Amino acid sequence: MPKAKYKRVLLKLSGEALAGEQAGGINIQILREISVGVKTAVDLGCQIGIVIGGGNIFRGVAASANGMDRASSDYMGMLATCINSLALQDALEKAGLPTRVQTAIAMAEIAEPYIRRKAIRHLEKGRIVIFAAGTGNPFFTTDTAAALRAMEINADVILKATKVDGIYDRDPVKHADAKKFDSLTYIDVLNRGLQVMDSTAISLCMDNKLPIITFSLKDPANIARVVSGEKVGTIVS
Repeated sequence: MPKAKYKRVLLKLSGEALAGEQAGGINIQILREISVGVKTAVDLGCQIGIVIGGGNIFRGVAASANGMDRASSDYMGMLATCINSLALQDALEKAGLPTRVQTAIAMAEIAEPYIRRKAIRHLEKGRIVIFAAGTGNPFFTTDTAAALRAMEINADVILKATKVDGIYDRDPVKHADAKKFDSLTYIDVLNRGLQVMDSTAISLCMDNKLPIITFSLKDPANIARVVSGEKVGTIVS
């Protein structure tokens, strides 16, 4: 079997990915498929931290655009990520992977509080660590949380799993002639306004020279392919 090129990664999953073809909610079959993909990557010798969004349950930004208080709606979005994290934990453990959920908002009955040194210790012991509740602060997205946690745990790369197979110059679903990029610089992403991650997350990665690889989650085996160093998707560096 190939060995992992990246020894420690931060996998960023969108909440919408868990819904699959459903309008919202959690698709149990999708969870199982993601778990198999993660297990394959772990078997290559990779340590994995995961940040997951909550868009399949509640989108704070959309709610605030409709008149809800932004801070309140963002906290609701954070709670949605906790629901997704517990669902993913269950699926990963059923696949035989020891898992811990750490939340940025204290909820001792269901998860550990986020403690950086404890998270790193879990990773060193071969456990998957799921970081829930974003950064714990309103006005920050789960993309920014992913960039922050990746740097705190000294990850080699952020793996951004999406619905498309990389970064395009425009929406490939709406435009058949959309051009796919194999690689981009952080400045390219910011100047072109490409919707990879929000500008705060991109700037954070740029300042700390943390590469981002975006790829399609439609085939969960892509997680292991990226970890082993195969050219999959688009790299931002």
